Amino acid sequence: MNHVTTADGVDIFYKDWGPKSAKPLVFHHGWPLSADDWDAQMLFFLGKGYRVIAHDRRGHGRSSQVSDGHDMDHYAADFAAVAKHLNLRNAVHIGHSTGGGEAVHYVARHGQPDGRVAKLVLIGAVPPIMVKTKENPGGLPIEAFDNLRSQLAANRGQFYHDLASGPFYGFNREGTKAMETIVQNWWRQSIMGAANAQYLGIKAFSETNFTEDLKIISVPTLVLHGEDDQIVPIADSAPLSAKLLKNSTLKIYPGLPHGMCTTHADIINGDLLAFIER
Repeated sequence: MNHVTTADGVDIFYKDWGPKSAKPLVFHHGWPLSADDWDAQMLFFLGKGYRVIAHDRRGHGRSSQVSDGHDMDHYAADFAAVAKHLNLRNAVHIGHSTGGGEAVHYVARHGQPDGRVAKLVLIGAVPPIMVKTKENPGGLPIEAFDNLRSQLAANRGQFYHDLASGPFYGFNREGTKAMETIVQNWWRQSIMGAANAQYLGIKAFSETNFTEDLKIISVPTLVLHGEDDQIVPIADSAPLSAKLLKNSTLKIYPGLPHGMCTTHADIINGDLLAFIER
């Protein structure tokens, strides 16, 4: 198995498919999943001749289940170790949900200063900040995230099944039938990870303020968001991020859910390809 050991001794699992000489595309997964959540994108772009890379965040998937470092600073530094190990240059970073926050933090703090990043894509991403604060009055109340923590601690297996079979993919919408194989795959990835990492990760994705990171980023950035995203409400995310970025393009998909990379992979893959080849 492919692993990189970070400065604080954490083994980070990664996938690295395709020719090493090809343009690298890096995929950052959402909470509480793993690199496997990008299968539809990695196979598509592998078939187009790209080099595709995805890693499991610390405490998730096949990476070390450690007690510490479940925050955006460590997430970004962990991937910086992967990028250095693989000597990635001119990479396009694509982040979904929490992975969007991780990608923003990495690009601003590591990738862009090191000259390793060509472009960035944010999909249903958590920046600029999710939780409601004095500076972010339109955010979600802290009680919403406390409720996630309570459900996770009480019965993680049931909580993850309910999330995947309901709002994550929009399967709770009238006239929409849940695709059980998608639900099972989401549950499989989630239950592989460590409960403590996923519990602490809620704070990381909801309370981290990415405003200053977004202002720093100058590489071309594509911001994609589903209009019916029930996990990361669009009103306080994508349009605000697009305004803070120096060089951004915003695209909103009417009626699409948070998990649109899976439910509408053909649409998302086509738009990603057009942006990458632009």
